[in-house]
Amino acid sequence: MMKTLAAALFLAAFSLHAQTPVLTLKAATDRPDALYKTGETVTFTIEVTQDGKPLADGKISGVLSKDGVQPQPPQTLNVKGGKATIIGKLDEPGFLLLRASSGKTSAMAAAGYDPLQLKPSMPVPEDFDSFWAAQKAALAKVPMKSTLTPVTTTVKGVDAFDVQVDCLGKPVSGYLGRPKNAKPKSLPAILHVHGAGVRSSGLASVSWAANEGGMLSLDINAHGIPNGKPKEFYDALTNGELKGYPQFGNKDREQCYFKGMFLRLIRAIDFLTAQPEWDGKTLIVYGSSQGGFQAFAAAGLDGRVSFICAGVPAGCDHTGSQANRISGWPKIVPNDAEGKPDAAALQASRYFDCVNFAAKAKCRGAAVTVGFIDTTCPPTSVYAAYNALTMTKSIHPDVLAGHTNTPAASKFMQESAFKHVRSMK
Repeated sequence: MMKTLAAALFLAAFSLHAQTPVLTLKAATDRPDALYKTGETVTFTIEVTQDGKPLADGKISGVLSKDGVQPQPPQTLNVKGGKATIIGKLDEPGFLLLRASSGKTSAMAAAGYDPLQLKPSMPVPEDFDSFWAAQKAALAKVPMKSTLTPVTTTVKGVDAFDVQVDCLGKPVSGYLGRPKNAKPKSLPAILHVHGAGVRSSGLASVSWAANEGGMLSLDINAHGIPNGKPKEFYDALTNGELKGYPQFGNKDREQCYFKGMFLRLIRAIDFLTAQPEWDGKTLIVYGSSQGGFQAFAAAGLDGRVSFICAGVPAGCDHTGSQANRISGWPKIVPNDAEGKPDAAALQASRYFDCVNFAAKAKCRGAAVTVGFIDTTCPPTSVYAAYNALTMTKSIHPDVLAGHTNTPAASKFMQESAFKHVRSMK
């Protein structure tokens, strides 16, 4: 009897779950490229399906904002024949972001308004160069002692090493890939840098050493920590010593965590350019998110960088609030109880901003990717930094992508790097 009752209750629960309607939303603009002139009207269309079929009629909510700031009042949208629409416009360069929702189900779309006209929210600090010159001078006093320990790789024709290089504070810690029997002054170099988080350097990146006839490929972790440790080692750092690291020292340019990270970039470049196999002219810095942040920083701080590939870059336009705009990860400038940006953090952030690094960059070229519905590194902030680059550059926009490099974006970055290598031969 009890078994029969239990079975009946299970079947009833299963039946109830199976009958729960599944609602999905999909939003898009009325132009495939989602690009508009300032002041033009955009019509967003939201496709609404229930259990895979167009919803006959119903209601959903729509909120328009300036890429996540200054949201307009929510609008109730009527669904007819599986679709609802909402109209909006933006009267300044930037992005108009739609968030459509019904209960816990949501979708986003964005329209770019003259994004190539976005300007820096604040000028480069007058003492930007002298500040970083002092940091590099301090670094130069540290002898570049390096330790290379052979490690096993399955990449044919390539030797791999765990690399540790002395630096100010934590060392440069990475994996180096080098073609066997490479001749002196024969190889371009690429430096791979990491997105946010705490992890080992990536041994898989040594495969780049086999590309384009051979390269020096160095992958470094962001924190100068040992490589190849068990997951528990990195978890402990994530939840302990490095918990919340992006905000460390954010009110003082001398204490900002990113200062040490960027000095390790320069020391990694010191190491690569000291290798006898380096060709003396080709050096790419390649990374996404926080890695894109580092790529911009490397270009702005070190004239030996010849090209950067920066996917959905973080660290862009920290001072966006000064132009009533959104800023990118890691939101290094907090707001006070009244919603005003912290004055000390605002000032300190200017020395660690991709917009200002871009203005100082002297590399030959840059390849950048951007997601139009990226809420981590919003497109408004990315374009502010991209537009400040003065060299030959290209950007890959993903209209329907959030904070990710789509396969097309990844291909764009890789092909841009290879094209640069060929151009330097």
